[in-house]
Amino acid sequence: TREATTQLSTGLNTIVIDKLSPDIDENSIQISGLGDATIQSINYGINYLTKLKYTKKVDSLKARLETIDQTKHRIQNTIKGLQKEEDILNKNERLGSDTQEISLEKVKELAAFYRKRITALQNEVFEEELKIKTLKKEENDVRRQLQEYNVTEEIQTGEITLKINSTLPKTIPLSITYKVSKAAWFPIYDISASKVNQPLEIRYKAHVFQNTGVAWDKVQLQLSTDDPNTNNTKPNLGSQYLNFINPYTYKRRDKATSYNYKYNPTIKKVTGIVLDNAGLPLPGASIVVSGTATGVQTDYNGRYNLEVQEGQELDISYVGYTTKTIPIHASTINVELDVDDTLEEVVITAQGIKREAYANGYATNEALKGKVSGLEINQSSGVVGSGSNIVIRGNSSIPKSKNVLYIIDGNPSTASYAEFISPDMITSINVLKGLEAATLYGTEGRNGVVIITTKNANKTAEGLLIDESLTSVRFQLEGTHTLLPDNDITVIKIDNFNVPATFEYLAVPVLNENTFLTAKIGQWEKYSLLPGEANIYFEGGYAGKTYINPLTIQEELTISLGVDPNVTVKRKEIDDFKSKSFIGNTRILNKAYTITVKNNKNTTVAIKLMDRIPISQNKEIKVTDLVTGDAIFKKVTGLLSWELKLDSKESISKEMSYELRFPKHKSISL
Repeated sequence: TREATTQLSTGLNTIVIDKLSPDIDENSIQISGLGDATIQSINYGINYLTKLKYTKKVDSLKARLETIDQTKHRIQNTIKGLQKEEDILNKNERLGSDTQEISLEKVKELAAFYRKRITALQNEVFEEELKIKTLKKEENDVRRQLQEYNVTEEIQTGEITLKINSTLPKTIPLSITYKVSKAAWFPIYDISASKVNQPLEIRYKAHVFQNTGVAWDKVQLQLSTDDPNTNNTKPNLGSQYLNFINPYTYKRRDKATSYNYKYNPTIKKVTGIVLDNAGLPLPGASIVVSGTATGVQTDYNGRYNLEVQEGQELDISYVGYTTKTIPIHASTINVELDVDDTLEEVVITAQGIKREAYANGYATNEALKGKVSGLEINQSSGVVGSGSNIVIRGNSSIPKSKNVLYIIDGNPSTASYAEFISPDMITSINVLKGLEAATLYGTEGRNGVVIITTKNANKTAEGLLIDESLTSVRFQLEGTHTLLPDNDITVIKIDNFNVPATFEYLAVPVLNENTFLTAKIGQWEKYSLLPGEANIYFEGGYAGKTYINPLTIQEELTISLGVDPNVTVKRKEIDDFKSKSFIGNTRILNKAYTITVKNNKNTTVAIKLMDRIPISQNKEIKVTDLVTGDAIFKKVTGLLSWELKLDSKESISKEMSYELRFPKHKSISL
């Protein structure tokens, strides 16, 4: 939002707002504060002749580069002079002539001179070359720093040209709002657990960055959980019709997946594991940075490591599986790929959904009507969803062009922010004018004061005002902030809260012979969390990173707090459990395992132990003779689980077994 007082003359006025970001979405431009003036046209374009100014940091670095370049040239000129002198000496080193002899003493004298001078010249050249080497290293560091700031040699500017028609000469408080790309925020969490069975402390932080080309100097910021890049077109489910197809040419259309992950530009290296639907690793899966040739393949265990210097998404693919594209949102990204079943559902997306104008500001203004006499609300014309100009008359000497003061839940604010408040969230609106307003709010209230109290005059533990709308949550930051267009991260604290949690150890040795401590959080919806990476601190020490994904449909949000090496688990196959044999064309394979869990801690722990028995997807494969002991067995999924409680130093073993029968000339995916 940009605001300025503008003088209009009678008739058509042309106003050019220049030196703006070149990344403005022209469809988002809205104008308010016009009063009874009308907009004839709005035009946004790029001015390639005007360049945006660099920040002071960038200007300083560019000046340093120029100084380095000049110094290098001077040193190179000095080296050329020294080398020229050495060349002259070398060409004139012949002693005497054909007719004149030179004495031995003279020879010694000249030889000493040449030796001393040539050595001195070469040493001087060496010293000057060392200076150049040092300057080149500094030059390289400066260029890398400029690259870190995302500096390009030429940054064109954006311009908005307004044509406004006015019936009278007047001064108006013009306000213009628009959306820009290359500016965003993503959440980061710090999760601290002092000990098991104590509440978790969660610190909710926003990492804000922008690279719009324009410095944001001492601006008011509002963080919203809205994502303007989300496809807002609702799906329209039609009938599904089956027919015979050519399996080699048919391509299934996958349903849209709701990741809601936020691109994190600080991530430069991604690691993870790629699994199939059964949780088994996929060796040789391809992980590629979208739109680039940068990529790797998973190893035998399905793991990968990828350096990320460009791009914002990863394409994960494997033959016979559906490709997934996921934003680069964390340093660890684990992916489960779905089998590319060519006869799954088809989702048809409706087109041409009508866009409705945002009406909050209008409803807020409607709530003001009738609150006080002398209140003028002038809705801008010519632009759908445009703002309004509010004037409180009570003193003839007060110019109409002056803005009123807004107090929202006790804090000074602006008209543009007031229009963002959902009318459903407003508890009361009061208007003060004249002496009463000036007495309470001083000179800032001399043009009138609008006092708005919302239903959730809530503030986070960090003092941020929370505004909840129908589809999002907005955090209004106190004070002002400065963000330079260099993609540097500004960390802003959003909230800090203690959360009751249920702690549990989880061991799944069929996939990973480590024991993980997990925490389950109930009623997590009230914290307005977004998917994001989290730093884990356990018992006073840093325990690594995890990922919070509140997009779960479960009643409890489960967070992994990392591996506890003091609780060990081993899964061992029992050899010669039953001899392998054949009956005719059928092969019989018996499998049996012993799983041992030991608690090496000084306290009692509760552990959930899990394993599985394979499920046949072919009538020729028989899974029989199941032995699951005292495990909780879910026949549909094949999953086994034991709820164990181990005293300090206690060890517990569990056994499971099953028999497989299948044609001996075939192999199975065991």
